[in-house]
Amino acid sequence: MVIAIDGPAGAGKSTVARALARCLHYCYLDSGAMYRCVALEALRRDAGSVLEAPGALAELAAGLAIQPGDRVVCDGRDVTDAIRAPAVSEMASRVAADPGVREAMVAMQRAVMANGDWVAEGRDIGTVVAPDAELKIFLTADAQARAQRRARELGGDAEVVLAEQALRDARDATREHSPLRPAADAVELDTTDLDVEAVVGAIVALARTRSR
Repeated sequence: MVIAIDGPAGAGKSTVARALARCLHYCYLDSGAMYRCVALEALRRDAGSVLEAPGALAELAAGLAIQPGDRVVCDGRDVTDAIRAPAVSEMASRVAADPGVREAMVAMQRAVMANGDWVAEGRDIGTVVAPDAELKIFLTADAQARAQRRARELGGDAEVVLAEQALRDARDATREHSPLRPAADAVELDTTDLDVEAVVGAIVALARTRSR
């Protein structure tokens, strides 16, 4: 069974998906971490030249050996912490808009999830990567709550995060390829006033009805 969890930054995708995977004893896939690996490597190689050269980002993405999980390994290096840096987060949003990068990442993600039970989270999981997932969840929360969560996670100022978040949301929602939106058959859950346990409990109940 594949449970696909999507939604904007700060809605709780990663926290909920990890907790859900542990609860159900499923494998965990953070697709966003894979785009962050591409972003990290682009920054390491001089982002300007990589972004400007036609096809360079797609070639970079296709050549990376990424092992997603609780610890993320890229080309043999543990980059779990490095890919969470603010500069990488900003670059990841730009990298994800490249159709060649998306094609390479989607192919990797589908290959990873070809066997076994998975909780997969990230943007376009339910619409593009795993459109046949047995259960699709789209997490939402109001903008202020999302910014506060991200600020706590990153150790930043909530107002600064809110402003950056607005730009990122607009870019993700309007990009030409795989814009951020819920799948037609996704269950939308507003996490603004819910703790992790409540959200996980609701998804587990839904999963049980789908697996009967």
